[in-house]
Amino acid sequence: MMTRIGRATLRLENPPAIVGYAAIGGKKEGEGPLGGAFDQVHADTTFGETTWEKAESRMQKDTVHKALDKAGLSPSDIHYVFSGDLLSQIISSNFGLREFGIPYVGLYGACSTMAESLGLAAVAVASGAAERVIAMTSSHFATAERQFRFPLEYGGQRPPTAQWTATACGCAVVAAEGRGPRIRQVTFGRMIDYGVTDQNNMGAAMAPAAADTLQAFFEDTGSGPRDFDLIVTGDLGYVGSHLLGKLLEREGILLEERHTDCGILLYDRAKQDVHAGGSGCGCSAAVLCCYLLPQLAAGKWREILFVATGALHSPVSLGQGQSIPGIAHLIHLTAGGEA
Repeated sequence: MMTRIGRATLRLENPPAIVGYAAIGGKKEGEGPLGGAFDQVHADTTFGETTWEKAESRMQKDTVHKALDKAGLSPSDIHYVFSGDLLSQIISSNFGLREFGIPYVGLYGACSTMAESLGLAAVAVASGAAERVIAMTSSHFATAERQFRFPLEYGGQRPPTAQWTATACGCAVVAAEGRGPRIRQVTFGRMIDYGVTDQNNMGAAMAPAAADTLQAFFEDTGSGPRDFDLIVTGDLGYVGSHLLGKLLEREGILLEERHTDCGILLYDRAKQDVHAGGSGCGCSAAVLCCYLLPQLAAGKWREILFVATGALHSPVSLGQGQSIPGIAHLIHLTAGGEA
């Protein structure tokens, strides 16, 4: 059962549980502050494959196996899988998941894809359309750079506003029954476009969408930042996080110390060359599955807002002079218990 409240929020009356979750990362991610929390870290970011694109697909496949093992489930127990990535025709997901034989819904929400897939999985379970659904996404530094910017061999300099695309994958198993952190509410965001055209400043393109979705959620639910232990965006990085605070402050909403960002949490900016922080679908997905969900399950926090953000552009749109619309989807998560 679900109740629609306000403009954009769904309240799940029987909150689904996240009964299994896993995250796999690359060498740089393993060297960051959350390196020890990953289920697996690969020093070789080819993952034993012959191309970067095959490596990302392999990462998705391995992460699904990890999450299912931790949930005590097999692929035949899963009714649907919702997944996407940054590559054209979402090929990392298409090829990475094809061997499982699970009905598949391919998504594209750019870096918002983890919240998009998790929200849709929760709706599918809460509505009775499915009992168990996988939500996941990934990114790979080398595949994203090749598609959106330049070959790695080009060696171009990045401006200070640029973010580092994470080589990482996160996978969550959402179920109608079982123990684990629960999904209480979902707010699907609108496309917000402030006219940003700089592909090296994703934080500025996505921050307005994060502000819009958070404001919608607070208005719909009658809540505010102080009602939550943590509000985690992803992946605005340092630039976008600063802009988000300024945009919400105009509306009288103060996030204060409750806010952090997956692009800030994943790397050590002082020791790792990531400029404005982390980015990519896999950044927020991995931080959610290796850090936020385990901490919720352990009872460190009771209430979290997970707000994944995405920049809805492509090399074609940028080449045609289009601006970069932003999107943000919100998941209200609570501490573990029986669903």
